Amino acid sequence: QVQLVESGGATVQAGGSLRLSCAASGDFATINTMAWYRQSPGKQRDLVAKISGIGSKYYSDSAKGRFTISRDDSKNTVDLQMNMLKPEDTGTYYCYIEARKFTQETMTWGSSPHWGQGTQVTVSS
Repeated sequence: QVQLVESGGATVQAGGSLRLSCAASGDFATINTMAWYRQSPGKQRDLVAKISGIGSKYYSDSAKGRFTISRDDSKNTVDLQMNMLKPEDTGTYYCYIEARKFTQETMTWGSSPHWGQGTQVTVSS
C-alpha cells in the first residue's frame, strides 16, 4: 500500500535542464534509500543516483557533475535535478524507495522496495 508518483519528464534540447520529482504516500513509517533509475529499450534498468536515509549520495559516472539528487523527509519526496543534458540521458526514469514499517501483528520492523511507474525524458540534439 505504497504509491510513488513521478513528474517532470519532458523533451528538451541538449544542454537544457529538467527536474524530476517523486512523491511517496501510503502505509509506511519512514523511508531509507531513495533513488532514480533509467531504462532504455533493450537495456537493463541502471542506477543513476541514490540518497540514503542519512543523506549520503551516490551518482553513476555519467551523472557526476551534472545531476543532483535531494530528498525532503517532511514531504516524502525525492528530486533529481538534471543539468547539461545529453542525448544519451534519454530514457524512462523510475523512482525507487525502500520503505520501513512496523507490523503490529508480528511486532517487527521491516523494509520493502517500491517502484514508480516511470517518467519519460528525451534529449534531442
